Amino acid sequence: MKSKIHHQPNGGNNGVVSSNDNGCRSESPSPPLSPNRRVLRRQRRQTLLRASSFSLRRNLRYLLLLPMIYASGLLMCVGPFSGLVGWVYVPGSVYRSPEIYRKLKDDILSDNSTALELSSVWKFKRRPKMPKPCPNSTVSSHFGLNRESSALAPSSGYLIVEANGGLNQQRSAICNAVAVAGLLNAVLVIPQFEFHAIWKDSSNFGDIYDEDHFISSLEGYVKIVRDVPDEIMTRFSYNVSSIPTIRVQAWATVNYYNGEVYPVLKEHGVIRISPFANRLAMSVPPYIQLLRCIANYKALKFSSTISTLAEKLVDRMVEKSSETGGKYVSVHLRFEEDMVAFSCCLYEGGRAEKSEMDVIRQKSWKGKFKRRDRVIRPDLNRVNGKCPLTPLEVGMMLRGMGFDNNTSIYLASGRIYQPEKHLAPLQEIFPRLYTKESLATPEELAPFEGYSSRMAALDYTVSLLSEVFVTTQGGNFPHFLMGHRRFLFGGHAKTVIPDKPKLVLLLQDMEMRWEVFKKEMKLMLGESDRKGMMVPRVRKINRKTSIYTYPLPECECIFHLSSNFSSTGNIQNLGALHPTSNLMNSARL
Repeated sequence: MKSKIHHQPNGGNNGVVSSNDNGCRSESPSPPLSPNRRVLRRQRRQTLLRASSFSLRRNLRYLLLLPMIYASGLLMCVGPFSGLVGWVYVPGSVYRSPEIYRKLKDDILSDNSTALELSSVWKFKRRPKMPKPCPNSTVSSHFGLNRESSALAPSSGYLIVEANGGLNQQRSAICNAVAVAGLLNAVLVIPQFEFHAIWKDSSNFGDIYDEDHFISSLEGYVKIVRDVPDEIMTRFSYNVSSIPTIRVQAWATVNYYNGEVYPVLKEHGVIRISPFANRLAMSVPPYIQLLRCIANYKALKFSSTISTLAEKLVDRMVEKSSETGGKYVSVHLRFEEDMVAFSCCLYEGGRAEKSEMDVIRQKSWKGKFKRRDRVIRPDLNRVNGKCPLTPLEVGMMLRGMGFDNNTSIYLASGRIYQPEKHLAPLQEIFPRLYTKESLATPEELAPFEGYSSRMAALDYTVSLLSEVFVTTQGGNFPHFLMGHRRFLFGGHAKTVIPDKPKLVLLLQDMEMRWEVFKKEMKLMLGESDRKGMMVPRVRKINRKTSIYTYPLPECECIFHLSSNFSSTGNIQNLGALHPTSNLMNSARL
């Protein structure tokens, strides 16, 4: 065994003592003594302290200057000195549209020389293509359908979901619930709607949609019931909150449902998923995607109360658009008070507007906008296209695109923020401006008052059948509507999607001429035309876009389903009344 060697001091001699030499001195010369480690550490600390002290004294003056420089920068940008040295802002970050309008007003109101015919707005055409019928294997193999008895295989249990949000977020939840029920081979209970302080709508499923039609349309695909059977509820003392509740992760995959949710459903015979917004991934097998299509475009039809008034509103818009062949433009204007507050954008109201919006934000969203990690930059919001377009900006944009003052415009919106002030210039540019309130009588609208989702359903229907739809702020409403229009109009959304970052830059240029603005708006319209007919490339089940915004190619085949989905319905006569499309008979609202 090799011995350890320990270096030790030995009087005046430099020697070593081997651990195996019985104390005898070695004949070999001794190495030099090692320095004491404690001394070395002490010396090293002293050296570092002297160096850091010198460095600190040397840089102290720079450290003291930093806060002064930072404070000076703030003062120069937003403080009292900004008036002297000039406020440096990001181009397009300041709302100057009213100034531009006052400068160009005469040119705008007098320009009807290049009027755009509504029948020729959309230049791009999708190449006619015969939709492929849905394969039989989709029904028989994946849903356990007995072709002779039209009965489904025994279910795994009952699925209860609670849909939250506004009209179209709930619509998304319903379609996803149908798909999940098919995936799990479950019986779906008619979805429940959560009441929310923002939308303030206590409507049930049957108040907005036709329950009987919903159940019958999905027969043979997913079984739908109105309530959980008594034999199941007795096990939970008729208390829904006692039913096993699962909080599913957002955009959950098929594997997640099969691995995490299905075992619980099989064990208990019933499960409850809440909340249920965006709880299913877009990339799912074709037979699950098909269920979304059937639910959205065939099974969900508005209730008779809604569809009856909606048809009247469409008829009245067609009558008021006689000079344009019964064609009209619909605009989804998101300039309601709560939307302006939520966007954290500033317009021309100054401190009073800011204080008012702060109060609304605190009332509706509590401390969400006061968190330490929340940075509010109205200027950057505007530059990045996150601010709602004002009625004035929408009017200038459409007039620049070539829509003249004979164009009938339907405004799909809630109550506009400061309507007297903000709607006046739009009414000046387009005198034929209508809303559901101006088209319907107070008696007709009375059953809808206080129900935001029912009101939105009216807007949805009138906008769906317009020749041109204009979206101004994104959200579920325009995304679902664009998808529905693609489904009806042969793949073309026929939608104007403003390039807002470009628009805000133009609307701050005080030197801009009307002809220049018109040229840019026509280019913007052309780009919307091109993008309106785009169909995403879907490979197998790897879909990255929303099936509700881009329903093709998967949803094309449902035109060829069995007679359960024949093209009939409450709006079947709109095709004759409204010449924009021959596909109106296929619309299912």
